[in-house]
Amino acid sequence: MSFQAYLDNIEKQTGVTPDGFIKLATEKGFTKPGTKATPITDWLKAEYGLGHGHAMAIVKLLRDRGVLT
Repeated sequence: MSFQAYLDNIEKQTGVTPDGFIKLATEKGFTKPGTKATPITDWLKAEYGLGHGHAMAIVKLLRDRGVLT
């Protein structure tokens, strides 16, 4: 499965776009320097019912877009 397919599936499941997740993560403080993946994946699993792979795709998205360092 391609990375884009992961993002498409996440959007279908949650109704939240990739840009929407970036905004939400920023609002929740998950884009502060030094933030690890675990708090982000825990949030995505609890609030959106994502599996680990899909949650990690959002972490990758945040890193790729330069909002998570």
